[in-house]
Amino acid sequence: MAGKGQTKEAAQAMDGGVVLHPQKKMRKKRRPYFYVKKVLFYTVLLALSLICVIPLYWMLRSSFMKNTDIYSMRPFIFWPKEMLWSNYTDALKSADFGRYAVNTMVIVIGCLAGTLLTSSMAAYAFSRVKWKGRSFCFAMILTTMMLPGSVTLIPQFMIWRNLNLVDTYRPLILPSFFGGGAFNIFLLRQFFLGIPRDLDDAARIDGAGPFQIYTRIMLPLSRSAMVVVALFTFLNCWNDFFGPIIYLNTKENFTLAVGLLQFRGDYSTKWNLLMAASTIVVAPCIVIYLFGQKQLIEGISLTGLKA
Repeated sequence: MAGKGQTKEAAQAMDGGVVLHPQKKMRKKRRPYFYVKKVLFYTVLLALSLICVIPLYWMLRSSFMKNTDIYSMRPFIFWPKEMLWSNYTDALKSADFGRYAVNTMVIVIGCLAGTLLTSSMAAYAFSRVKWKGRSFCFAMILTTMMLPGSVTLIPQFMIWRNLNLVDTYRPLILPSFFGGGAFNIFLLRQFFLGIPRDLDDAARIDGAGPFQIYTRIMLPLSRSAMVVVALFTFLNCWNDFFGPIIYLNTKENFTLAVGLLQFRGDYSTKWNLLMAASTIVVAPCIVIYLFGQKQLIEGISLTGLKA
């Protein structure tokens, strides 16, 4: 046997006089098909990303240009040499954007409160509380996702008109306090199903009721899913154009999305001011998404995973 002071090679030489080298790991040669598939995959991703980025680039580019230079193609102006920051100030002066922003925030805050409250309560009832007909009612809620909005548009408008609530914010806010939407209920229900029921049992042993379990256990553990619902609700309400233009008639009640129509004339459109105003309207959505994208990805990836 080899002594303590002998090296590994000497010990192997003494053992039969042959030095045994460790077997080298053979790298598996990748076929050309692998690289072709990778190139095609990233090419498709690049093409899809360009489809999303080009409209934003066109909007931002046009917001710094003169109205006559936007559609100049010979030569094509990739980026204006002289950026007209005055387009933004002129856009803010051309319409009452301060009032429109306040109106939009009132609707957004009301919808956020109603959606987060009622959708989480409905999801808790469908995931944690056992009652007769629960599965049937949940299936009926999911079927409402298959109905296009145009089917229920006229009946809803007639109901709000008979209640004398047209040209108010109530038709845009109150529906969020009645479940918050089938998709949000489904998303939160799937997330609640992934929370171990042992936590509920332990809370009941300590004397907690259903409402305490909902507020002290389910909601704190579902923060990422609630952020996802809040982001979707904010984006839908902030960018909503169809609802406000149907129910709001007075110019003072317009939202930002409807206020952009002020730049369209009967005979001409100030595209540079419209693009500048659109950039201002889109900016909060991009900023909020950048700050909430981690919670968004986490909430969607964890939805439906049972513990």
